[in-house]
Amino acid sequence: MVLAGDQAYRKEIKSRLAFEEARGLFRLQFQALGTNCGVLFSGVTQEQAFQFAREAVDWVACFEGKYSRFLDTSLLSEINRQAGKAWVKLDEDAEHLFALCDDLNFMTHGRLDPSGLPLILLWDYRRKRLELPSEGEVAQARELVGWQKVERRAGEVFLPREGMCLDFGGFGKEYAVDKVAGLAVSNGIGSALIDFGQDIHVLGTPPDSPAWHIGLEDPARPGSTWVGLAMIREGGVATSGDYHRGFFFEGKRYGHIIDLKTGYPVANGLRSVSVVAPSCLEAGVLSTAAFVAGELEGMKLLEANYGAEGCFVGETSNYQTSRFYEYVVQD
Repeated sequence: MVLAGDQAYRKEIKSRLAFEEARGLFRLQFQALGTNCGVLFSGVTQEQAFQFAREAVDWVACFEGKYSRFLDTSLLSEINRQAGKAWVKLDEDAEHLFALCDDLNFMTHGRLDPSGLPLILLWDYRRKRLELPSEGEVAQARELVGWQKVERRAGEVFLPREGMCLDFGGFGKEYAVDKVAGLAVSNGIGSALIDFGQDIHVLGTPPDSPAWHIGLEDPARPGSTWVGLAMIREGGVATSGDYHRGFFFEGKRYGHIIDLKTGYPVANGLRSVSVVAPSCLEAGVLSTAAFVAGELEGMKLLEANYGAEGCFVGETSNYQTSRFYEYVVQD
């Protein structure tokens, strides 16, 4: 294990940190949480920038190591292994995450549910298929899903049925973005853009512009943008859609986002939902929940959450909440 004080570790962090003199911005880049992570920031010295970069990379690595279901050594993997067998101990940090799951599940009317992994695995878009899951398989997986079925007591958690399993992928990346924004503030950074795979949190404004400019990807032309947003105050931006990940079967496309209430991939005519909110966590969970809910119910969901504005991109038309236009800029 490389310790944070080792010269090799310092060299590794410095290799990920660069200063863009033309813009007056430091740029930190690294891989984590299954995506490209980038941070633009300004207003500090080289040594202060290094200190922040080290803290950010360390925190994200620890978070991923503890809560990624893809790592056998993580706490979440241990909880899943013990499903139907034993209670698993939680420290204070983990208890906070599980309490947060309560709040997010309530806020999204059950559409964000960390216990939904059995259905996600059943419809895994990376799997080679000779047939679709049967109605019986879907029903069986749905029996293992339901946040209210997860048992908790002080300092412990238990999945009561074998086959139950948890995944924090529905909010983990967004939570990490906000945490890194908090680390920036604690390091005296008032101007920053944190971007983990297009889940974004901004602080202040950049030194070379009156606002942070963020392009929203066009679902019909991935890799290009259909509109730009200007962020002049702290907040989060996130987009949910199924146009990148999915599979075709007998000529029909099935996306990766599952409606846990039906047990089937979402197919409501939406291509993506983009949300601006006070935090990246709120933006991310609301964009996914609104995508699952569809335009009408999704619009109600956003309007019920103070400070959230969004745009729904459909197959034939676009819709937006009443004040989303305030963020839109024409390039």
